[in-house]
Amino acid sequence: MRQYICDNWQFMPEFDEKMLTAEKISDAKEVKIPHSVVDMPYNCFDESIYQMVSGYRRILNVDEKYKGKVILLTFDAVAHHADVYLNGEHIGAHNTGYTAFSIDISDKVRFGEDNVLTVKADSRESLNTPPFGFVIDYMTYGGIYRDVYLDIRQKEYIADIYVHPEVTFDGSLIKAAAVSDITLSDPAVARRDDIVIRQTLTDRKTGENRVLGEVSAKAGNSVSFDAGDIELWSPDEPYMYDLKTELVLSGEVCDTVITGTAFRRMRFNKDGFYLNGKKFWIRGLDRHQCYPYVGYAMPKSMQVMDVKVLKYELGLNAVRTSHYPNSHYFLDACDEMGLLVFTEIPGWQHIGNDEWKEQAVTNVREMILQYRNHPSIILWGVRINESQDDDEFYTRTNTVAHELDPYRQTGGVRYLKKSSLLEDVYTFNDFTHDGTAPGCQHKKDVTPDMEKGYLISEYGGHMYPTKAYDDEEHRLEHALRHARVLNAVAGEEGIAGSFGWVMADYNTHRDFGSGDRICYHGVLDMYRNPKQAAFVYSSCQDETPVLEVSSSMDIGEHPGGNNGKIYIYTNAESVRMYKNGKLLKEYTRNDSEFKNLKSGPIRVDDFVGNAVHESGLYSDKQADLVKYGLNANNVYGMNNLPLKAKLAFLKATVMYHMSFSDMADAYGKFIGDWGGEATVYKFEAIKNGKVVKTLIKGIMESVHLSAVADHTLLKEDHTYDVAAIRLQAHDQNENIVSYFQEPVEIVTEGPIEIIGPEITVLRGGMGGTYVRTTGKDCEIEVVPEGLNKLLIRAK
Repeated sequence: MRQYICDNWQFMPEFDEKMLTAEKISDAKEVKIPHSVVDMPYNCFDESIYQMVSGYRRILNVDEKYKGKVILLTFDAVAHHADVYLNGEHIGAHNTGYTAFSIDISDKVRFGEDNVLTVKADSRESLNTPPFGFVIDYMTYGGIYRDVYLDIRQKEYIADIYVHPEVTFDGSLIKAAAVSDITLSDPAVARRDDIVIRQTLTDRKTGENRVLGEVSAKAGNSVSFDAGDIELWSPDEPYMYDLKTELVLSGEVCDTVITGTAFRRMRFNKDGFYLNGKKFWIRGLDRHQCYPYVGYAMPKSMQVMDVKVLKYELGLNAVRTSHYPNSHYFLDACDEMGLLVFTEIPGWQHIGNDEWKEQAVTNVREMILQYRNHPSIILWGVRINESQDDDEFYTRTNTVAHELDPYRQTGGVRYLKKSSLLEDVYTFNDFTHDGTAPGCQHKKDVTPDMEKGYLISEYGGHMYPTKAYDDEEHRLEHALRHARVLNAVAGEEGIAGSFGWVMADYNTHRDFGSGDRICYHGVLDMYRNPKQAAFVYSSCQDETPVLEVSSSMDIGEHPGGNNGKIYIYTNAESVRMYKNGKLLKEYTRNDSEFKNLKSGPIRVDDFVGNAVHESGLYSDKQADLVKYGLNANNVYGMNNLPLKAKLAFLKATVMYHMSFSDMADAYGKFIGDWGGEATVYKFEAIKNGKVVKTLIKGIMESVHLSAVADHTLLKEDHTYDVAAIRLQAHDQNENIVSYFQEPVEIVTEGPIEIIGPEITVLRGGMGGTYVRTTGKDCEIEVVPEGLNKLLIRAK
């Protein structure tokens, strides 16, 4: 039985010995877990703000009826060193803030009485533990930022179960077995004559239960049962089961463990990644687990939201949890929604001394023991991100990984070419593309072993930081760089796929970022609003119609008053483009220059349509020249025309005696963006002959505030719930007004409170806020009251 103890904690930013007792401390703050040691501004702060030795205290009362049972106290994560005390006695400690730890308090707790539970949390970056020791490109925050709970067990219980289903293919037949390695709390129990292990498999989709069987005197060994007819797990069909394992002694069930599992077969081969016997292209982004104002400290709902954004909004099939294990809530959601996961140990470039390395090996052990039942995990990262070679050290990390999980492969994220490859997969950060260089390097030029798997673990990122309020051409180039890399990787033989850096912007140390302590490397802003590059990814999926255009179509946004290069992002079969109600052109997927992508960005190359030919002013051949020249001029301007366009103008001058004035008149007549009729462009996405989405671009005439909550029914379980509200300034056609940078006052009514300031500022026409419950379930209503005020009403 599990009892969460996430409420009724007291917190002090400076640890006080009084916290070891029940003595009242007047300045202690009442808090709930998950908790950050400090509330932070959105930007312009440094890491000193959260570096402290803080204290947490809670009164713990364990009912006397549990005397004689095993009481396990678990912290899912404390950043970054924890000392735990019970009634003033030091009962345990844990290094590194990204994995869980448990303490058996059965012989320490006073049953039926108030016990003082105290945690001394050290979040200083001077600790001799990963990822510390040198510079780090991300904030590390502090506090008890994941759940705390008690597990109450019988004396004889299942201490660990590792479920690794086996799938074999015999022609069109799928054979599956539920295989479990079971460890009991007392090894002697495994030798008893009256022991039975019983397993039942439950289909989460149908609710069907099937008793797999039972076996005697096998505890502690591998237990295997024929699973019968099963459905395979994949990102397209994330079919999940629950495996119930019962420990039966003398005919009585003394312990039950339910483990989420799935049946799938996965392997990195030299020619790519294979899932269930078929080649599968990995398309993902890296993720930091941080949020504005509270750093790491967000509950289940926000972890799940990030998976929904990655899977459904960005259309991805994979994520890398850089550079540390993420919350189990995040991984659970990846299991359930179908998102492949590459997870790795904490660290960033630096390798420390022997004590530091020993902790890193411990981190490998903890990561794998705690996360190996997640079917979504495809690869263990057992090398410190972007570190130098250290064969002795990394031989140890690989050995531990293969001993604890012989069924998954290992990788080690590096920026080095031809480095020492001790892992099963060469995972490489390829930052080759700088706008002109190829999108990625060839596998043969990077890895020392062509017979092993190869995966690009990072690209983009610092090569072209992009803010949501950068100029339009900058935002377009950011998107195109992501498209170029995706396109290049898709065209390479032997590259299993890639992870772009990074999902969302994040706070960072002084050595990185844009001077305000934010790395603007994300395809989303920190509130998870999309930058333009996000649509490159969302266009790769087929479930939700996507139609976006890279430009607001305002000529004043570009040098020389030209429209510049404009791209359509869509997953439709075709897109019709209209100008003032008249069809200019219908673009298809084949018009994209990104030939290796099913739905790559499509360049707009016609702003004239048939108007020149239909005007009757020119012959057909002359009209062809005029149309071509006008379109080129609209993109590049007269002073920057490509050679082909210059030759077209020259031909028109020589053959048809057209002067510069004639061409200028034609430009005004057929392009008509200078002082003429207000231009409205309409785009229609077509699928199966039907319009599935429409987008209108015209002169901004009005602005209104859009506010959308990720969920509106907030439910308190063992802790508070949080809703994310994404804010955007929209014009009359629901386009984001990218240069609207106004403040928004946030007002709440009812049993909720704001996370962060009561006034937020839109950046690039986008922003956000968070609200959390204050003790009970509620339903929220988000009501914009004008441009500068948002009411969030809870009832």
